[in-house]
Amino acid sequence: MNQPLYEGEANEPISAEWKSSYSADTDSSADRKFSPIRNAFDDPIILLRLFSMKIPPQPSSRPVAMLLGVLALFTLPQLLSAAELVKAKSGSGVYGYKDTPKLPWCEWLVHDPDRPAPPKVDPGPAVQPAPVPADALVLFDGKDTSQWTDSTWVVRDGLFISEGDNSPRTRLEFGSFQLHVEWRAPADFQGPWYNRGNNGVVLHGLYEIQIFDSFNEPLYPDGQCAAIYGQTPPSVNVTRRPGEWQSFDIVFRTPKFSAGKMTEPPRATVFHNGVLVHHNEIIHGAIGHRVLPDPTKAVAKGPILLGGHGCPVAFRNLWIRSLPD
Repeated sequence: MNQPLYEGEANEPISAEWKSSYSADTDSSADRKFSPIRNAFDDPIILLRLFSMKIPPQPSSRPVAMLLGVLALFTLPQLLSAAELVKAKSGSGVYGYKDTPKLPWCEWLVHDPDRPAPPKVDPGPAVQPAPVPADALVLFDGKDTSQWTDSTWVVRDGLFISEGDNSPRTRLEFGSFQLHVEWRAPADFQGPWYNRGNNGVVLHGLYEIQIFDSFNEPLYPDGQCAAIYGQTPPSVNVTRRPGEWQSFDIVFRTPKFSAGKMTEPPRATVFHNGVLVHHNEIIHGAIGHRVLPDPTKAVAKGPILLGGHGCPVAFRNLWIRSLPD
């Protein structure tokens, strides 16, 4: 595992000098700097929240003016707060936040570095692409992207590769389902640490199963690879090294409603590289960065989104099976 990318005692905020700027042009830990503003804009969850904010209609507004208004509202309370990264008390090198809300169902804060990190387990070598069941809908077969909305992603050498700022989502919406995803983080990524292997599978467009380089990077447990982002870490860390193929098999049970109110929350069972990491786990609400999950946005059906987070993660062999609700 890499050493932390900053100095200081456990649970102490990062120094003002470290916050002041960030250079991704060197791998030297001593020379790497961090900007809260830049980090926030490169953070996929902040961006997702930013562009999903509802803005009251303004007939005379222009898109740029509206965006500037959102940025003005968002910058002080959200972006600057992203600078309060601290290390775990245990000395493990895991970093996260200690100024975030407490998760109501457990003793930990959102993105808490002191939350126990899942133990590492070797999942064995990468395997060949999984066979596609006869009743599955193929979402990507190496060529055809017609199941996805237009995006800036590219198809190259039979792979669907994250590129640019416009990520794909499925054209169809699903209730309960079984989803198979194979993905590979680049072996030679030279960008900032927070984008190392960074992507995600967003269920119903609301709940993210995180993709991240947790083979190397000691990110807060509820944000590591295979976490239900901002909520529940995987039971074990079976992330392979960057450059090796990995897989998710996700069984998602849609929430149930009665008279317009949710009576049963969504749940997920997740296998990462063939290893069970979530078993019928409650999903407590829509994703957010440094905030509690929002249960009010739940829907009976929704699309699958793939996150484009500044790292050219490659995907192959994507398929889905609808299940009874």
